[in-house]
Amino acid sequence: FLSLMNLAAKKLNSIDLPVSVLEIIPVHMGITYICSTTYMLSTGVPDPFTGPKGVCLLLAFHGFAGFFGLFGIYFLLQFLSLSDATVLTFLAPLCTSATGALFLGEKFTWREAFAAFPSLVGVILITRPPFIFGSSNAQVPDVTCQGDNTDTPTNKVTLEERLIAVGVGLVGVLGVTGAYTSLQAIGKHAHPLHSLVLYSTQSIIVASIGMIVMKMPFIMPTRLSWFTMLIMIGIFGFIAQVLLTMGFAHKTTGQCLMGMYMQIIFATILKQIFYHMIPAILSIIGMLIIISCALYVAVCVKLTVIYVYY
Repeated sequence: FLSLMNLAAKKLNSIDLPVSVLEIIPVHMGITYICSTTYMLSTGVPDPFTGPKGVCLLLAFHGFAGFFGLFGIYFLLQFLSLSDATVLTFLAPLCTSATGALFLGEKFTWREAFAAFPSLVGVILITRPPFIFGSSNAQVPDVTCQGDNTDTPTNKVTLEERLIAVGVGLVGVLGVTGAYTSLQAIGKHAHPLHSLVLYSTQSIIVASIGMIVMKMPFIMPTRLSWFTMLIMIGIFGFIAQVLLTMGFAHKTTGQCLMGMYMQIIFATILKQIFYHMIPAILSIIGMLIIISCALYVAVCVKLTVIYVYY
């Protein structure tokens, strides 16, 4: 679902009258807030707006950090290619593993570390970012048979804009790391939707204030495809956040890390389905590496459980 959300966001930027980051966030988080509060009120979940008292500060920190993470991701997609943005955002899972081990005492076994770094190599092989492979080598292997190539920015991007985007993206990585770490700390002490309510509330408020202060116009959808992409971002983003929250509450850092690396495989498949792009040999090798590492972690966890049981 994160892959679908990023695909919709990238497609939205290629449509006439591109939407600013601060406008996408309220739409995305508005749908998240409505769905979360409606479910909790209808099912009788206690403290639907503030969360349990024992983890209120952690929930607030999750919302604060999550906003900067979300802003950084959308900002990257406006100025960088999808491949460059993917590599930068995939630094967050590794940073989360480090912060979880340092601040929460989370176990990060050598097996999970052994699988994490080859998976990052697999991500690089699939995306082939121009700043590593060069602009010509990075874009030649995957060929678009028809349709637009969303792997490149729609407008000319200057070096200054690119550097600013990378800086904002790294701030976003720190925000995502803080959000994921706080989810690990919250664990099962709160309902998964509690974190989403505060997260969406803070994001809507900050983004709306930002639009007012910076005097950004609110662009109303003029085409059905434009409106559809906005709604898709909100729906797919909500589902992805719910599943991420549940995953961090029930699984270790290493297992969540490998699950997140699988995102790039879905992104590659979606790119081929919607834009008819033929995967390169390096992309296939990268996907095989990630799948192998994910299976390795899953098998190791299963064997460990069997060993402890007996």
